Amino acid sequence: MTTRITVPGDQPYDVVVGFDVLNELPTLMKPTAARVAVIHQPSVSLFVDDVVKRLDGLDVVRIEIPDAEGAKSVETAELAWECLGSKGFTRTDMVIGVGGGAATDLAGFVAATWLRGVDVVQVPTTLLGMVDAAVGGKTGINTAAGKNLVGAFHPPAGVLCELSTLTSVPPPDYAAGLAEIVKAGFIADPEILSLIEDAPRQALTPSGPHTHELITRAIAMKAAVVGADLRERAAVGPGGLGREILNYGHTLAHAIERREHYGWRHGDAVSVGLVFAAALSCHAGLLDTETAHRHRAILESLGLPTTYAAEAWPDLRTAMAVDKKTRGATLRFVVLEGLARARILADPDEAVLEAAYAEVAR
Repeated sequence: MTTRITVPGDQPYDVVVGFDVLNELPTLMKPTAARVAVIHQPSVSLFVDDVVKRLDGLDVVRIEIPDAEGAKSVETAELAWECLGSKGFTRTDMVIGVGGGAATDLAGFVAATWLRGVDVVQVPTTLLGMVDAAVGGKTGINTAAGKNLVGAFHPPAGVLCELSTLTSVPPPDYAAGLAEIVKAGFIADPEILSLIEDAPRQALTPSGPHTHELITRAIAMKAAVVGADLRERAAVGPGGLGREILNYGHTLAHAIERREHYGWRHGDAVSVGLVFAAALSCHAGLLDTETAHRHRAILESLGLPTTYAAEAWPDLRTAMAVDKKTRGATLRFVVLEGLARARILADPDEAVLEAAYAEVAR
């Protein structure tokens, strides 16, 4: 089965999901390109060989970058820019990002900044990349000040999700990618939660009975959100589709990643962040305890972490103050009033924050 999901907006594009869909790659590219830079991680080199075969007739340059978050640095971006410059890349040429979320984030940022913007097609090869990083047009790199604080909104020309690549994803990484799918279930599509609860063990494998549906539902949710609010300017309220809704669980998650020097998997940090966000919703008097506890139950059924170090709270609180979701001196959290009913909680009382963290502290 091949599914094509259109991301609406000023610059609409398609996300193609399925097995043996590499032949769809040319349909996502504009015919004006003469040169293509394929930015990829070492772990997907063999798959990149197959990608390059679909680019017959084009001048292809392969740019290998470090694995994981190490790729998302100014130094790596500069190496890519120098390569594009030495090969004479023009505005009609393009970039293809292949690999996990770090690779697609970096490739998108390079494309957004080269000559103030060239086309990029994203080919994510991890679950997290498919359902989160590659879709939506957010690009970025990390700095010492925090995660993704330097970046640009730059929608891709298309996204290709070749599901066969998931079979080579290590089980812990695959499980971490499920955290973003769980997030989608709580903020917008509760059927996702039912599918996981129906078969949590099978959800942990690419060959699971609901894998294709879980991925396409998560992508469709994000497509609707980012298509309506690319630059995260809309207000979030009950029933709203502002892009900020996608930050559910991410304020604490990004603080954890920074404290761990990006050594934690993003999905693992999001898992803890989701439990914290649910607890915060509950302590703020907005969410019922049953729905809050359902977060922990589903995430733990997938083997994902739901606790973090108790002594870390002062560091995490400081990191959250410089998170990109903060507005001025106001700390903002996406919280829930119920399933698929999100809103913003601005500047919560410190005692409420500490009570919520106590529920994830170990």
